[in-house]
Amino acid sequence: MSESKPAPPDPGVSVTEGEGRFRPDTCLPSWGDADLPEPKRLGLKNLAGFIGPGIVMCGVQLAGGEWLLGAEITAKYGGGLMWIAAVAIIGQIFYNIECGRYALYCGEPVFTGFMRARPGPTFWIGVLILLSVGAFIPALSTTAATVIAALYLDRPPGPEDRVLVNTLGYLLLGGVTLPILVGGKIYNTMQWVMTTKIVVVLGFCVVIGLACVSAEKWANVFGGFFKIGNVPVVAAEDSNGNGKLDQGETDFDGDGHADVVEPYQLDAEGNIESFEDLDKDGHWDGESIGNLFFDEGPDGGWPLIFLGQIALLGAFAGYAGGGGLGNSTYSNYVRDKGWGVGSQVGAIPSAIGGRDITLSHVGKVFPLTPENMERWKGWWKYIITDQVLIWGPGCVMGMALPALLSIEFAEHSPMFGDPDRPDYAQAIITADGMRHDPSLSARWQKLLWIGTLLVGLLVLLPSQMSIVEHFSRRWTDVIWSGIRRVRETMQPHEVRKIYYSIL
Repeated sequence: MSESKPAPPDPGVSVTEGEGRFRPDTCLPSWGDADLPEPKRLGLKNLAGFIGPGIVMCGVQLAGGEWLLGAEITAKYGGGLMWIAAVAIIGQIFYNIECGRYALYCGEPVFTGFMRARPGPTFWIGVLILLSVGAFIPALSTTAATVIAALYLDRPPGPEDRVLVNTLGYLLLGGVTLPILVGGKIYNTMQWVMTTKIVVVLGFCVVIGLACVSAEKWANVFGGFFKIGNVPVVAAEDSNGNGKLDQGETDFDGDGHADVVEPYQLDAEGNIESFEDLDKDGHWDGESIGNLFFDEGPDGGWPLIFLGQIALLGAFAGYAGGGGLGNSTYSNYVRDKGWGVGSQVGAIPSAIGGRDITLSHVGKVFPLTPENMERWKGWWKYIITDQVLIWGPGCVMGMALPALLSIEFAEHSPMFGDPDRPDYAQAIITADGMRHDPSLSARWQKLLWIGTLLVGLLVLLPSQMSIVEHFSRRWTDVIWSGIRRVRETMQPHEVRKIYYSIL
C-alpha cells in the first residue's frame, strides 16, 4: 500500500472522495471502505454480545490502586477521600467514550489515530516510548509473590524470606502470559479472565461486607464519594485546647487522647523527617481530615493542607479507574470485540486457535448514508451504556468494596500504623487484620486469612497479565499500522508474529 499524499498547507481542510465520504488528509494511508454493520438491540437476549470492553477494562483496573492503595488510604482516613476517586472516574468516562467513538467509526485504536495527526508516526512513537516506561516495572507480580509467600509460610514474609519472594516474582511474571496464548482472539481470553475476576472479587467483598461490616462504615465509605473538598490537613483534635474531646471534635487516630499538633519537619520527599513527641506515644500527632470549602484554618482562612500526603493523593486519583495509556486500550478492545466497523477490520489472534483471524493494517470508514447513520445511533448506545452502566459503576464498586474490608479489619494487624513496616504490607494488611481480629473465632480467622489472600491473588495476577498484554497490544498496533515496511510486506494473518515477538 502506498503512502498518502503530503498534507495540504491547511491540515484542517478535508477532502471529499465520493458522495457522503469526507476524509482528512493524514500522515498514514487513507482508510478503506465498508458499510457499518447492523447492531443487535441491547437487552438480555444479546447479553453475550454486549458485555465486553467495559467489563474487561473494569477487571484490568481493579488492581493495585483499588486493592492496595485505596484500601490503605481508607484504613487511615476512612471514606472521606473517596470523592477524589469519583472525580477521576467521571473524567475518565468521557475519555473512554471518545476512544470508543473513534474505534466505532474506523475500527482503529486511538493511538493509530494519534499517528495520523501531525507531525506524524515518528513523533507519536517517541511519545509512546516515554509513556511505556512504567510497564517494565513488575510491581504487581512482585506483590502477588508476597501473597503466595504468605500463604506458604502462613504468616507475613520477613526480610529473611527475600529470596523466596523474588523467585516467586520472576516465575509469576513469566507465568501470567500463558492464558494469552489461547482463545482464538486474545480479546476473548481477556474477557473471560476479567469477567471471572470481577464476579469473584466483588462478590467476596460484598459477602464479607454484609456479614462483618457495620452499616455506619458502609455509610462512611459510600458517603465519602460525595464529600467533595475533603483533604488531609494539619489540625489539632483538641481544637479548643481544654485537654479533652468535646462534641464535634474527632479522635482521628483512634488513640483515645485529645491530641494537639506536634512540631515536625519534612524531608525533601515530603515525608516526616522528625517531630517533637509531646505525648510520648511514638507517633506524630496533628493530621486530620478537613474540608476546603467548609472548614477554617488556624488563622480563619483556608485549612492547612498536610503537604506530606500530596503525592499519596495524586497516586490515589491516578489509580482510580485507570487513566492514560490504560484507558486508551479501550479502543483496541472495542475493535477486537467487533463493535462498529471493528468487525470489518479484524483483531489480534491468539497463538493457539486463531488461525482464521486477520487484522487490516488500516481501518475502514462508512459512507454517511441515512441507513449507516441510523446504525451509528445503535452502536453509539453500546458505548454509552458500556461506560455509564458498566465501567463507571464497576470502578466505583472496585474502589469502595475493598475499602470496606480495610476499614473494618486493617486496624487489627500489628503492621497497621507502623511507620517501619515493610513495603509489601499493603498487599496483606487486611488479611492479616482478619487473622488477628479478636471478634472472630480461630477457625474464621484462619479461613478469612486464606480466603482474602487468594482473592488478592485474583486481583493482582490478572492485572499484571493485562499490563503485559496492553504493552504488547499497543506496540503491535503501532508497528502494524505506523511502519511503512511492515504495511507493505506483512499479510493480514501475520500480525500475531509481531504481537508474540513483543510479548
